[in-house]
Amino acid sequence: MFHKEGGKIILIATTLTVVFLLLADHFISIFWLKKSIELLILAFLILILQFFRNPKREVAINDNHVIAPVDGKVVVIEEVFESEYFKDNRLQVSIFMSPINVHVTRYPVNGKINFSKYHPGKYLVAWHPKASTENERTTVVIENRVFGEILYRQIAGALARRIVNYAEEGMQVIQGTDAGFIKFGSRVDLFLPLGTKIDVQLNQKAVGGKTIIASK
Repeated sequence: MFHKEGGKIILIATTLTVVFLLLADHFISIFWLKKSIELLILAFLILILQFFRNPKREVAINDNHVIAPVDGKVVVIEEVFESEYFKDNRLQVSIFMSPINVHVTRYPVNGKINFSKYHPGKYLVAWHPKASTENERTTVVIENRVFGEILYRQIAGALARRIVNYAEEGMQVIQGTDAGFIKFGSRVDLFLPLGTKIDVQLNQKAVGGKTIIASK
């Protein structure tokens, strides 16, 4: 199953694959060279397909849990000053997504969208310390009955050139459902209230919609 955001790119990639395979078959007579080029072309298509995959996941909805919004590796767990919305100290948990990870963004909690804003910006590598404030990004705040307000931020990386965000202010959202997509490498930051129990460790692999990031 593929994400709807990949429909156009998948169609273009598939068309180009067929065209280049036909050209290679017609113009290249050296067997090993032709097969090598064909394998490279097919590998390109497979890379595109796997990037836009959207695996169906059963989410155990629980208001006492903050779940991972994306697949990837936990690269930051620290207390920081959140300057855009809260303007106070929060616990930040960041998940880095490589190009081979699923790039669907899922709502980490149930609740009401109190804030949703897109920021154009740079394309620093996603693990750069300034990526959270200088890269292209979206900031979304969900008000949850147990945790209060939770902020998550989709951050574009060096390869990403488009962030898709479905959250709109006033919406009621369900934990684990589709919140958007980031194309070609990125990071998502979570900002949680101080004192929240964090249930992951640095360098741990997180699975979107499954891994419990924090709990009450």
